[in-house]
Amino acid sequence: MSNTHLIYLDRNEYNFEVAPLVEETIQNFLPIEFTHYTRCFQRGIKSELSQYIAEMYGVPEKNVILGYGGESILKEVIHCFLSQGHRQRRILIPAYSWWYYRSIADEVNGTTILYPIYEEGDTFKYDLPEIKRLLHEEKPDMLLLASPNNPTGNSLTLAEIKDILSHVDPQTIVVIDEAYTLFNQQDISYIAPLIKEFPNLLIVRTFSKFYGLPGLRLGYAFMGDSLKPFDGFSTMYLGFNILSEKVGIAALQSTDFYSGKAALMQKDKELYREKLGSLPGFKVYHSDANFILIKYPIELKEKLQEAFAQVNIVVKFMNEEGLRSHLRITLGAPDVNRQVIDIIVQTAGQ
Repeated sequence: MSNTHLIYLDRNEYNFEVAPLVEETIQNFLPIEFTHYTRCFQRGIKSELSQYIAEMYGVPEKNVILGYGGESILKEVIHCFLSQGHRQRRILIPAYSWWYYRSIADEVNGTTILYPIYEEGDTFKYDLPEIKRLLHEEKPDMLLLASPNNPTGNSLTLAEIKDILSHVDPQTIVVIDEAYTLFNQQDISYIAPLIKEFPNLLIVRTFSKFYGLPGLRLGYAFMGDSLKPFDGFSTMYLGFNILSEKVGIAALQSTDFYSGKAALMQKDKELYREKLGSLPGFKVYHSDANFILIKYPIELKEKLQEAFAQVNIVVKFMNEEGLRSHLRITLGAPDVNRQVIDIIVQTAGQ
Protein backbone atom coordinates (compact mmCIF):
# COMPACT_ATOMS: atom_id res chain seq x y z
CA MET A 1 0.00 0.00 0.00
CA SER A 2 1.53 3.35 -1.02
CA ASN A 3 1.75 6.07 1.62
CA THR A 4 0.60 8.59 -0.97
CA HIS A 5 -2.92 7.14 -0.75
CA LEU A 6 -3.21 7.37 3.02
CA ILE A 7 -5.54 9.91 4.60
CA TYR A 8 -3.74 11.20 7.68
CA LEU A 9 -6.11 12.12 10.50
CA ASP A 10 -3.51 11.54 13.23
CA ARG A 11 -1.28 14.60 12.74
CA ASN A 12 -3.68 17.49 13.36
CA GLU A 13 -2.88 18.83 9.89
CA TYR A 14 -5.14 20.93 7.67
CA ASN A 15 -7.48 19.14 5.28
CA PHE A 16 -8.88 21.99 3.19
CA GLU A 17 -7.66 24.27 0.41
CA VAL A 18 -5.40 27.21 1.20
CA ALA A 19 -6.69 30.77 1.10
CA PRO A 20 -6.74 32.34 -2.39
CA LEU A 21 -4.46 35.17 -1.25
CA VAL A 22 -1.90 32.65 0.00
CA GLU A 23 -1.93 30.85 -3.33
CA GLU A 24 -1.72 34.14 -5.22
CA THR A 25 1.23 35.30 -3.11
CA ILE A 26 3.18 32.14 -3.91
CA GLN A 27 2.37 32.29 -7.61
CA ASN A 28 3.37 35.96 -7.89
CA PHE A 29 6.59 35.71 -5.88
CA LEU A 30 9.60 36.97 -7.82
CA PRO A 31 12.85 35.01 -7.28
CA ILE A 32 14.79 38.29 -7.46
CA GLU A 33 13.43 39.00 -3.96
CA PHE A 34 15.70 36.27 -2.60
CA THR A 35 18.67 38.56 -3.27
CA HIS A 36 18.22 40.59 -0.07
CA TYR A 37 17.69 39.92 3.63
CA THR A 38 14.37 40.47 5.35
CA ARG A 39 15.79 42.33 8.34
CA CYS A 40 15.81 46.09 7.87
CA PHE A 41 18.31 47.85 10.14
CA GLN A 42 17.42 51.28 8.73
CA ARG A 43 13.78 50.85 9.81
CA GLY A 44 14.81 49.18 13.06
CA ILE A 45 12.67 46.06 12.51
CA LYS A 46 13.56 42.37 12.74
CA SER A 47 11.47 41.43 9.72
CA GLU A 48 8.44 42.44 7.66
CA LEU A 49 6.38 39.66 9.20
CA SER A 50 7.22 40.46 12.81
CA GLN A 51 6.40 44.12 12.09
CA TYR A 52 3.03 43.10 10.56
CA ILE A 53 2.21 40.87 13.55
CA ALA A 54 3.18 43.63 15.96
CA GLU A 55 0.80 46.08 14.30
CA MET A 56 -1.97 43.48 14.06
CA TYR A 57 -1.74 42.57 17.77
CA GLY A 58 -0.87 46.03 19.06
CA VAL A 59 2.42 45.01 20.66
CA PRO A 60 5.94 46.43 20.20
CA GLU A 61 7.82 44.62 17.45
CA LYS A 62 10.64 43.90 19.89
CA ASN A 63 8.20 41.68 21.79
CA VAL A 64 7.41 39.51 18.73
CA ILE A 65 9.41 36.31 18.15
CA LEU A 66 9.46 34.33 14.90
CA GLY A 67 10.54 30.73 14.53
CA TYR A 68 10.62 27.60 12.40
CA GLY A 69 7.13 26.71 13.53
CA GLY A 70 5.81 26.98 17.06
CA GLU A 71 7.81 23.79 17.65
CA SER A 72 11.08 25.67 17.20
CA ILE A 73 10.09 28.48 19.55
CA LEU A 74 9.10 25.99 22.25
CA LYS A 75 12.41 24.19 21.91
CA GLU A 76 14.39 27.41 21.97
CA VAL A 77 12.70 28.90 25.03
CA ILE A 78 13.14 25.69 27.03
CA HIS A 79 16.76 25.38 25.92
CA CYS A 80 17.39 29.03 26.71
CA PHE A 81 16.08 29.06 30.28
CA LEU A 82 16.48 25.45 31.44
CA SER A 83 20.13 25.12 30.44
CA GLN A 84 21.41 28.07 32.51
CA GLY A 85 23.63 27.59 35.53
CA HIS A 86 24.98 24.41 37.07
CA ARG A 87 21.92 23.02 38.85
CA GLN A 88 19.25 20.90 37.25
CA ARG A 89 16.27 23.06 36.35
CA ARG A 90 12.58 22.14 36.58
CA ILE A 91 9.57 22.60 34.34
CA LEU A 92 5.88 21.94 35.06
CA ILE A 93 3.87 20.47 32.16
CA PRO A 94 0.37 18.94 31.86
CA ALA A 95 0.05 15.25 32.64
CA TYR A 96 -1.83 14.69 29.38
CA SER A 97 0.02 16.71 26.78
CA TRP A 98 2.24 16.69 23.69
CA TRP A 99 5.13 14.27 24.31
CA TYR A 100 7.48 16.84 22.73
CA TYR A 101 7.44 19.09 25.82
CA ARG A 102 9.14 16.48 27.98
CA SER A 103 11.49 15.50 25.17
CA ILE A 104 12.80 19.07 24.86
CA ALA A 105 13.37 19.33 28.60
CA ASP A 106 15.27 16.03 28.52
CA GLU A 107 17.60 17.47 25.88
CA VAL A 108 18.94 19.97 28.41
CA ASN A 109 18.75 17.59 31.38
CA GLY A 110 15.73 19.38 32.78
CA THR A 111 13.46 17.81 35.39
CA THR A 112 9.84 17.45 34.27
CA ILE A 113 7.09 17.67 36.88
CA LEU A 114 3.58 16.73 35.74
CA TYR A 115 0.53 18.56 36.99
CA PRO A 116 -2.90 16.90 36.68
CA ILE A 117 -5.65 17.32 34.16
CA TYR A 118 -8.87 15.70 35.26
CA GLU A 119 -12.01 14.58 33.45
CA GLU A 120 -15.29 16.30 34.27
CA GLY A 121 -18.41 15.48 32.29
CA ASP A 122 -17.65 15.68 28.60
CA THR A 123 -14.45 17.68 28.98
CA PHE A 124 -11.08 17.83 30.70
CA LYS A 125 -9.93 20.57 33.07
CA TYR A 126 -6.72 21.83 34.56
CA ASP A 127 -6.44 21.25 38.30
CA LEU A 128 -5.83 24.89 39.24
CA PRO A 129 -5.39 24.37 43.02
CA GLU A 130 -2.82 21.65 42.35
CA ILE A 131 -0.94 23.83 39.87
CA LYS A 132 -0.76 26.58 42.52
CA ARG A 133 0.43 24.09 45.15
CA LEU A 134 3.18 22.81 42.88
CA LEU A 135 4.22 26.35 42.01
CA HIS A 136 4.58 27.13 45.70
CA GLU A 137 6.29 23.89 46.76
CA GLU A 138 8.44 23.05 43.73
CA LYS A 139 9.37 26.62 42.74
CA PRO A 140 9.93 25.58 39.11
CA ASP A 141 12.02 27.51 36.64
CA MET A 142 9.30 27.24 34.01
CA LEU A 143 5.57 26.55 33.82
CA LEU A 144 4.12 25.36 30.53
CA LEU A 145 0.40 25.66 29.82
CA ALA A 146 -1.33 24.52 26.63
CA SER A 147 -4.63 26.13 25.67
CA PRO A 148 -6.26 24.31 23.97
CA ASN A 149 -4.37 21.28 25.18
CA ASN A 150 -3.38 18.39 22.92
CA PRO A 151 -4.78 15.70 23.12
CA THR A 152 -7.58 16.58 25.54
CA GLY A 153 -8.88 19.62 23.62
CA ASN A 154 -9.69 21.74 26.69
CA SER A 155 -8.84 25.43 27.07
CA LEU A 156 -8.13 27.86 29.85
CA THR A 157 -10.22 31.01 30.15
CA LEU A 158 -8.45 34.35 30.39
CA ALA A 159 -9.58 34.59 34.01
CA GLU A 160 -8.03 31.18 34.76
CA ILE A 161 -4.79 32.16 33.04
CA LYS A 162 -4.57 35.38 35.10
CA ASP A 163 -5.38 33.44 38.25
CA ILE A 164 -2.49 31.04 37.61
CA LEU A 165 -0.09 33.81 36.60
CA SER A 166 -0.85 35.74 39.78
CA HIS A 167 0.55 32.80 41.77
CA VAL A 168 3.75 32.48 39.73
CA ASP A 169 7.06 33.77 41.07
CA PRO A 170 8.32 36.59 38.79
CA GLN A 171 11.51 34.57 38.28
CA THR A 172 9.55 31.64 36.82
CA ILE A 173 9.10 31.70 33.05
CA VAL A 174 5.54 30.93 31.90
CA VAL A 175 4.99 29.56 28.39
CA ILE A 176 1.48 29.22 26.96
CA ASP A 177 1.25 27.06 23.85
CA GLU A 178 -1.67 28.52 21.89
CA ALA A 179 -1.17 26.51 18.70
CA TYR A 180 -4.90 25.70 18.48
CA THR A 181 -6.47 28.70 20.18
CA LEU A 182 -7.90 30.40 17.07
CA PHE A 183 -10.26 27.47 16.50
CA ASN A 184 -11.98 28.36 19.77
CA GLN A 185 -11.78 32.14 20.03
CA GLN A 186 -10.38 34.80 17.75
CA ASP A 187 -10.25 37.73 20.14
CA ILE A 188 -6.61 38.82 20.17
CA SER A 189 -7.04 41.97 22.26
CA TYR A 190 -5.88 40.26 25.47
CA ILE A 191 -2.36 39.52 24.21
CA ALA A 192 -0.82 42.99 24.56
CA PRO A 193 -2.12 43.76 28.08
CA LEU A 194 -1.32 40.22 29.29
CA ILE A 195 2.37 40.29 28.38
CA LYS A 196 2.60 43.79 29.83
CA GLU A 197 1.01 42.76 33.12
CA PHE A 198 3.08 39.56 33.30
CA PRO A 199 6.54 40.27 31.84
CA ASN A 200 7.69 36.69 32.55
CA LEU A 201 5.18 35.36 29.97
CA LEU A 202 5.69 33.91 26.47
CA ILE A 203 2.64 33.12 24.29
CA VAL A 204 3.41 30.82 21.35
CA ARG A 205 1.32 30.54 18.19
CA THR A 206 1.79 28.95 14.79
CA PHE A 207 0.72 29.04 11.15
CA SER A 208 0.45 25.23 11.13
CA LYS A 209 -3.02 24.71 12.61
CA PHE A 210 -5.70 27.40 12.13
CA TYR A 211 -3.91 28.88 9.09
CA GLY A 212 -3.39 25.40 7.64
CA LEU A 213 0.26 25.80 6.64
CA PRO A 214 2.26 23.16 8.56
CA GLY A 215 4.58 22.70 5.56
CA LEU A 216 5.53 26.39 5.74
CA ARG A 217 7.24 25.79 9.11
CA LEU A 218 6.48 29.21 10.55
CA GLY A 219 5.54 30.19 14.08
CA TYR A 220 5.34 33.35 16.14
CA ALA A 221 5.23 34.34 19.78
CA PHE A 222 4.73 37.29 22.11
CA MET A 223 7.12 37.78 25.01
CA GLY A 224 7.08 39.94 28.10
CA ASP A 225 9.98 42.26 28.81
CA SER A 226 11.53 39.93 31.41
CA LEU A 227 12.31 37.49 28.61
CA LYS A 228 14.61 39.92 26.79
CA PRO A 229 17.52 37.40 26.86
CA PHE A 230 15.34 35.09 24.76
CA ASP A 231 15.12 37.65 21.99
CA GLY A 232 18.86 37.49 21.45
CA PHE A 233 18.83 33.71 21.78
CA SER A 234 16.13 33.09 19.17
CA THR A 235 16.12 36.01 16.71
CA MET A 236 17.88 35.46 13.40
CA TYR A 237 20.33 38.34 12.98
CA LEU A 238 19.63 38.80 9.25
CA GLY A 239 15.94 37.92 9.25
CA PHE A 240 14.02 34.94 7.98
CA ASN A 241 12.88 33.31 4.74
CA ILE A 242 11.37 36.10 2.64
CA LEU A 243 8.89 33.86 0.81
CA SER A 244 7.68 32.34 4.09
CA GLU A 245 7.23 35.81 5.54
CA LYS A 246 5.14 36.99 2.60
CA VAL A 247 2.99 33.84 2.75
CA GLY A 248 2.58 34.34 6.50
CA ILE A 249 1.34 37.90 5.99
CA ALA A 250 -1.09 36.67 3.31
CA ALA A 251 -2.41 34.04 5.71
CA LEU A 252 -2.97 36.62 8.45
CA GLN A 253 -4.82 38.80 5.95
CA SER A 254 -7.01 35.76 5.17
CA THR A 255 -8.22 35.15 8.73
CA ASP A 256 -11.88 35.39 7.67
CA PHE A 257 -11.33 32.65 5.07
CA TYR A 258 -9.84 30.31 7.66
CA SER A 259 -12.60 31.17 10.13
CA GLY A 260 -15.03 29.71 7.59
CA LYS A 261 -13.09 26.44 7.56
CA ALA A 262 -13.03 26.40 11.36
CA ALA A 263 -16.83 26.75 11.32
CA LEU A 264 -17.09 23.67 9.09
CA MET A 265 -14.92 21.75 11.55
CA GLN A 266 -17.12 22.87 14.43
CA LYS A 267 -20.22 21.53 12.68
CA ASP A 268 -18.54 18.17 12.20
CA LYS A 269 -17.37 18.06 15.82
CA GLU A 270 -21.02 18.37 16.74
CA LEU A 271 -21.84 15.59 14.26
CA TYR A 272 -19.30 13.31 15.97
CA ARG A 273 -20.95 13.99 19.30
CA GLU A 274 -24.43 13.40 17.88
CA LYS A 275 -23.64 10.16 16.05
CA LEU A 276 -21.15 8.54 18.41
CA GLY A 277 -22.02 9.95 21.83
CA SER A 278 -24.92 7.55 22.36
CA LEU A 279 -23.06 4.39 21.30
CA PRO A 280 -22.54 1.95 24.20
CA GLY A 281 -19.13 2.47 25.79
CA PHE A 282 -18.31 5.57 23.71
CA LYS A 283 -17.73 9.12 24.89
CA VAL A 284 -17.03 12.13 22.68
CA TYR A 285 -15.29 14.99 24.46
CA HIS A 286 -15.73 18.70 23.90
CA SER A 287 -12.83 20.07 21.85
CA ASP A 288 -11.65 23.62 21.21
CA ALA A 289 -9.13 22.45 18.59
CA ASN A 290 -9.10 20.90 15.11
CA PHE A 291 -9.27 17.39 16.52
CA ILE A 292 -11.69 15.42 18.64
CA LEU A 293 -10.99 12.92 21.42
CA ILE A 294 -13.18 9.83 21.66
CA LYS A 295 -13.27 7.14 24.33
CA TYR A 296 -14.21 3.72 22.97
CA PRO A 297 -14.60 0.15 24.33
CA ILE A 298 -11.04 -1.19 24.35
CA GLU A 299 -12.23 -4.58 23.09
CA LEU A 300 -13.02 -2.88 19.76
CA LYS A 301 -9.46 -1.64 19.24
CA GLU A 302 -8.28 -4.31 16.80
CA LYS A 303 -11.52 -4.19 14.82
CA LEU A 304 -11.32 -0.41 14.56
CA GLN A 305 -7.67 -0.53 13.52
CA GLU A 306 -8.48 -3.06 10.81
CA ALA A 307 -11.52 -1.10 9.58
CA PHE A 308 -9.51 2.13 9.22
CA ALA A 309 -6.61 0.31 7.57
CA GLN A 310 -8.93 -1.12 4.93
CA VAL A 311 -9.85 2.37 3.73
CA ASN A 312 -6.36 3.87 4.18
CA ILE A 313 -7.39 6.25 6.96
CA VAL A 314 -4.92 6.83 9.78
CA VAL A 315 -6.24 7.97 13.17
CA LYS A 316 -4.39 8.25 16.47
CA PHE A 317 -4.90 5.37 18.89
CA MET A 318 -3.67 6.88 22.15
CA ASN A 319 -1.22 4.85 24.23
CA GLU A 320 -0.59 7.21 27.16
CA GLU A 321 -1.45 6.01 30.66
CA GLY A 322 -5.06 6.97 31.35
CA LEU A 323 -5.90 7.45 27.66
CA ARG A 324 -5.26 3.99 26.24
CA SER A 325 -8.93 3.50 25.34
CA HIS A 326 -9.12 6.81 23.45
CA LEU A 327 -8.90 7.89 19.82
CA ARG A 328 -7.75 11.32 18.70
CA ILE A 329 -9.09 12.16 15.25
CA THR A 330 -8.14 15.24 13.25
CA LEU A 331 -11.09 16.95 11.59
CA GLY A 332 -10.93 16.16 7.88
CA ALA A 333 -13.05 17.37 5.00
CA PRO A 334 -16.79 16.85 5.66
CA ASP A 335 -17.05 13.74 3.47
CA VAL A 336 -14.09 12.14 5.23
CA ASN A 337 -15.54 12.93 8.65
CA ARG A 338 -18.76 11.21 7.68
CA GLN A 339 -16.80 8.20 6.44
CA VAL A 340 -14.95 8.00 9.76
CA ILE A 341 -18.20 8.23 11.71
CA ASP A 342 -19.76 5.48 9.59
CA ILE A 343 -16.75 3.21 10.16
CA ILE A 344 -16.99 3.61 13.92
CA VAL A 345 -20.78 3.13 13.97
CA GLN A 346 -20.53 -0.01 11.83
CA THR A 347 -17.68 -1.45 13.87
CA ALA A 348 -19.49 -0.78 17.15
CA GLY A 349 -22.57 -2.54 15.79
CA GLN A 350 -20.80 -5.75 14.82
